[in-house]
Amino acid sequence: MPAECTHKSNTPSHTNGHAKAAPALAAPPPLPNPSTGSANPSASLHALWGYLHPALDHIVRAPTSNPSKAPAIDVGYHMGVHTAVYNYFTAQSDVGPGPAGLAAFPTRFSVQGEKGQASGADLYEMLDRYYADVAREILLGAPADDSMLIHYLVPCFNRYSAGAQSVSRLLNYVNRHYVKRAIDEDRGWLRLTDILDAVARTIREDDTREKVQKRLRERRTEELKKWGYKDGDPPARVAQIESYAEAASTPDRVVPLAQLAYRQFRIEVVDPLLSAPKLKVCKGGKKKRPPSASSEKPPLPRGRLARAAKELLESKGGDEEERWRLAGELGIALRTVGIKVDHPLRKKLDKFIPPEQR
Repeated sequence: MPAECTHKSNTPSHTNGHAKAAPALAAPPPLPNPSTGSANPSASLHALWGYLHPALDHIVRAPTSNPSKAPAIDVGYHMGVHTAVYNYFTAQSDVGPGPAGLAAFPTRFSVQGEKGQASGADLYEMLDRYYADVAREILLGAPADDSMLIHYLVPCFNRYSAGAQSVSRLLNYVNRHYVKRAIDEDRGWLRLTDILDAVARTIREDDTREKVQKRLRERRTEELKKWGYKDGDPPARVAQIESYAEAASTPDRVVPLAQLAYRQFRIEVVDPLLSAPKLKVCKGGKKKRPPSASSEKPPLPRGRLARAAKELLESKGGDEEERWRLAGELGIALRTVGIKVDHPLRKKLDKFIPPEQR
């Protein structure tokens, strides 16, 4: 699990009724460039992944004293990664079909009908699986007690997010070479076929190309409103909102590496915690509902995360400011991973997000 999510360093321990601060973790030193001997890390996907994997684990999983800052790797290692990825992509482009051993790593991101593997799709798929594994570990490490869930989840997400952003910068060549091209080829979060049917109903035979393109842009704007877009938003705000929509996309869509990580966090962590437990089916085929709550107590939300948020916000005593901070940071996390603005829990938590971060 990434850095034990560093939640232990932020949670006070108690001895004889008195709070005792847990010792802070020291920041790990930059990870040095591993020796590859005469091996060429760009010779195959297996070799490249073997070279990258220690850097990914250090950046995303290593314990750190600051969950908002990912541990660094040595400058030489950083340069080595960039060079190895560049050489690997170049070799793929020159050869056409995927490198030897690629059959062991099937991908869902290549284009049907292309000659061979789309350059970079195999590495992109491996990164997608890596983030899924890390996110799954976070969910498996979640405490069973709902009252501790958000205290665990918020630093976990902050640590995961810091790692994802750092990896995105480290592997920016993947974004520029593979992701951008895939989006240009209509394989991004919103494809032409997604909006064409709705737009086609409003197109007339005498419409100009400009009018059709305008309607397509309008349809895209309607989609972005699901994640908070408002008319007149500046370009930087629009780009941020689009990143939320990318994180909310289905796994077959190609999105930038940071949003790839957030999408897996949503799929593997947030969605299971938001979902309500399935009702048991009785022998007669009818679904057995849980016993109704008494008239004195309103029924609890069914999803674990909603119950935890309710308990956090309604608990008495303790540090109220800390509770509000956790609620706001959880709201930011839900927004970042693509939960829509009209989701009940988002609407409840968004009010606790600081105004400058809304």
